[in-house]
Amino acid sequence: MPVVSLDSKSFGPTLGRPGILLIDWWAKWCSPCLVFGPVFEGMAERYPDVTFARVEVNGQPELVEVMGVQVLPTLMVFRDGFLLLHHVGVLPEPMVEDVIRQARALDMAEVRRRLAEYRVSQARVRVGLHGV
Repeated sequence: MPVVSLDSKSFGPTLGRPGILLIDWWAKWCSPCLVFGPVFEGMAERYPDVTFARVEVNGQPELVEVMGVQVLPTLMVFRDGFLLLHHVGVLPEPMVEDVIRQARALDMAEVRRRLAEYRVSQARVRVGLHGV
């Protein structure tokens, strides 16, 4: 599957799709980004069930700010809309492959259950602080 180029209009719908999403935040002037780019593109061909996307930061300052990207390259990994990894710097290909393996192995029903429990516990703390 080819690498998808994301912008402010396509970011939300792409993030909202089920499955694994890897986003490479890069710039044309960033030497490490240019080294990682071909690796990322090659992996996209080998993992057709995973969405590989790129954001060229100079053209998307709002996305950069909202997503907290401060250093390039940055790799973000999502599954079903949940952020699993926010990594700054180039990752070697075997490490990216391991991240994909770990993302696939996640029990998303368990992730959702634990998130729901956490939200309930935090709601109790907030209510307790106000004496209600």
